[in-house]
Amino acid sequence: MSSSEDAPGGRLLVDEPAPGVARLTISNPDKRGALDHAILDGFTSTLSALDARCVIITGEGRTFSAGYDIGDLRDGGFQAEAERLVAHPFTAALEAVEAYPFPTLAALNGHTIGGGLELALACDLRIASGTIALAMPPAKLGLVYSHTGIRKFIETIGAPRTRELFLLGRRINARTARDWGLVNAIAEDGRIAEEALELATEIAANAPLAQRGNKRVIDAVLSARAAMDPDLERELIDLRQACFASEDFREGVRAFSEKRAPRWLGR
Repeated sequence: MSSSEDAPGGRLLVDEPAPGVARLTISNPDKRGALDHAILDGFTSTLSALDARCVIITGEGRTFSAGYDIGDLRDGGFQAEAERLVAHPFTAALEAVEAYPFPTLAALNGHTIGGGLELALACDLRIASGTIALAMPPAKLGLVYSHTGIRKFIETIGAPRTRELFLLGRRINARTARDWGLVNAIAEDGRIAEEALELATEIAANAPLAQRGNKRVIDAVLSARAAMDPDLERELIDLRQACFASEDFREGVRAFSEKRAPRWLGR
């Protein structure tokens, strides 16, 4: 077992539970597995150095990940810090997961919220504990989500379910997530780690050239289908960046930290 970071805060733990299988464990128990800079940078640096035939991404304890670590955002430099967290290390971590040449498997051991759910969606497959909740809370935070992130959800569960997930902001259970196609399978009670490892071991035993090649073909087909007009893409990026400067986003983060209902201003 090794760790990507020894500094205070979150850590990404790395071990090899079976031949050809690497396991990356999100460890940030004080913040429900929130994705801070150390964890996100850990994904980027660790995945680039791995040669495992299958990578499991999971969480520690009873939470997979509560998403972005927004609890530490302060009024001073709020907009710049929000953009810095969401735009760079999170994007780089997701790109590292998606670019990994062999299959990746998210083992959702606990609640999977916001950026944690998008991280899971960046994996090729997902297996979940039957007791977890999943949610996308941008509507509760005053956040305009990235078009690249929303595209992943549309590709996975379709536009109607994506609207339900983002516009209502409600939590869904594991059974609903499986029915929607958000997860591939539900593990038996108390066996998420064992079943994830069994599945990863099976994946790692398959033909490596076929695994790399088929993953590349799938990714290429999805990328070609997702091409967007540059002017429209710029408009969507500007819309997202504008939300970071809004009073509503600042209020949403304050309300989240203070565990109260937000008071929206519409600006």
